[in-house]
Order: sequence, then C-alpha cells, then structure tokens
Amino acid sequence: MIERLNIIKKRYDEISQELTNPDIINDYAKMKQLSIEKSNIEPTVNAYEELIGINDELDGLNEMLNDEEMASIAREEIAALEKRKEDLLKEIEILLIPKDENDGKDIIMEIRGAAGGDEANIFAGDLFRMYSKYAEKNNWKIEVSNAEEGTSGGYSQIEFSIKGENVYSKLKFESGSHRVQRVPATETQGRVHTSTATVLVMPEADEFDFELDMNEVRIDITRSSGCGGQGVNTTDSAVRLTHIPTGIIVYSQTERSQIKNKEKAIKILKTRLYDKKLKELEEAEGAERRQKIGTGDRSEKIRTYNYPQNRVTDHRINFSVMNLDKVMEGNIDDIIEALITEDQRLKLEGNNEQTK
Repeated sequence: MIERLNIIKKRYDEISQELTNPDIINDYAKMKQLSIEKSNIEPTVNAYEELIGINDELDGLNEMLNDEEMASIAREEIAALEKRKEDLLKEIEILLIPKDENDGKDIIMEIRGAAGGDEANIFAGDLFRMYSKYAEKNNWKIEVSNAEEGTSGGYSQIEFSIKGENVYSKLKFESGSHRVQRVPATETQGRVHTSTATVLVMPEADEFDFELDMNEVRIDITRSSGCGGQGVNTTDSAVRLTHIPTGIIVYSQTERSQIKNKEKAIKILKTRLYDKKLKELEEAEGAERRQKIGTGDRSEKIRTYNYPQNRVTDHRINFSVMNLDKVMEGNIDDIIEALITEDQRLKLEGNNEQTK
C-alpha cells in the first residue's frame, strides 16, 4: 500500500509542476486533462499525508511512554491516534480502488417510454422529473436536446444533458429498465398496471475522448416539432445527424438556432460513439464487466417503483426503501449511496483476488 501511495504522491507532484508550465497553461485540452487527474488523486494524497503525520506523532508519543509523568497522557493520545489511523487505512483502501476515469464527467441521459403505451410515456415523464429534482438538489444544470411528448402526457423519448460536479459517478448505475406498478389515471376498475421506461446514461465525451470524422456523418435539416416554444416551429432549425459507419442517429431540435442544434447534436453523437467504444472495451475485458453492478444495458430490469406499497426496490442489490413518494421528488440519495457502496465492495473483492 505504501509503495502505491508513494507513486501516487510522486505523480501528484509531477502534475502540480506541469500545471505551472507556460506551454501547458496555453494548451486548454492538456490543462483540463491534468487538472482532472490531479483532482482525482488529491483525496488520496491528502489521506496519505495525514497518515504520515499520524505515524510521526505516534513515534514521538511512544518515546514519551518512557517518561513516568507523561506516560498516562501519551497512552490516551496514542489510543485516539491509533483509532484514527485504523479508520484512515480503511478510507485509503477505498481511495486506492481503481477509479472510473469517467466519474468526474457530465452525462447525457435518454429516457424512453417502453412497455405499457401511454402509461409508460407518463412514467418516463415522472422519471425525468425525478432526475430533474435530484439535479436541482445537487446544483447541477439540465439541458434538453430532444423531446417527443406522449399523447397523454410524459414523453415517448427525451434526451438531455446534466452538467455539474461528478455527475456520472452518481448516476452511472441508472441505466436499465425501470418498472412501475400503479393504478393509471385512465383505469376505471382500480386495477394495478405494470409499465416500463428505459434509461440510458452516457458519460459526455470530451474533445480528447473521441475524434469525430465529419466526412462519415450525414447532416439533415428539418423543421422542429414537439418542444421549444411556438417560435421554434417557424424555421428549419432541427438537426439530424447520421453516423454512416455505425448507423447511429441523433436529433436536436430545442434551440431556435440551427447552429446551436448542430453543436448539441455533434456532442451527443460523439458521446454515443464514445459510449459504444467503452462498451466494446468492457466486453474485451470480461473480468471488469463481471465486477460491475448489472450490465448497464437498457434491457436489464434494474428497479421497481410500487405505488400501492410506496416502495422502491433495486433488484441488482436487493435494496428497498419505503418512501416512493419522496423518491419521486428527487430524494434518491439512499439508493445511489447503496449502489456506490456495493460497487466499492465488488471492486475491493476484485482487488483482493488479484493480489492473492
């Protein structure tokens, strides 16, 4: 552990030095990349420096045990420091888990109504509101790029970005099929119906993550519809991009400006291609995929929202909370923390297996 901590500390010092280099300061992409790397390892470095300080203090206090007058005071302080050291070592063990390089990134999220017709679309709208409320609580910013409203409310599909601090680290486990069990407003006999909506979460690609060859992209300009206000429909401002090699299609229509819609669409296309690349890498590295919570596939049933019982259950970790009403208001911290804790446990197990 100490050897790894020394390597991390050395890298931290190297980055700090590089960030003072005028050539780096004038290179925005490199500057951002190094700043993110430094930010990611800073908590580990701080913990290591605290550990060094505790060990130095313990050395001094152990020498005081030979002094009869100071021994009792020294023993009390040693006990407190040993307890802090024990807790700190556990924290460092978590900090040394291999980091997901995308944890600090913004995301693009897509929610679709799936099985259940109008009720599925309404539920997709409920999920969008839930994530919007959660983003608001975290001072994150949401920006919709495309929305297709359902005939009875909600959305058959809505695509949006969430920008803020460590967004992907909190929401990366939300991809999958979300199931709702409730009595729809249109149900006259009080029967509980089951409907589903699917969620896809992708880390937003940075400029140095994925280089898009625009010669491989077909650009179509159409008239906007569905959202963005009355004026948005008066001009041909919506942009549809088709990536010819993969067949991936993205659509942006919420801005009045064709240029802004094109910028959004390019960013979404880059993110989709980057997400595809990440999934291919995971498939090639099967062990890492097995250590994940679920597959991250849209088709995997991950969670049930049961309205009659006011219960939410995440099936991947067999975790339930009995406060569905609060969850739908964006209070999903308990579920997210449970998922993060389980992810850390799985990664620790993987690390221990590798070191045996």
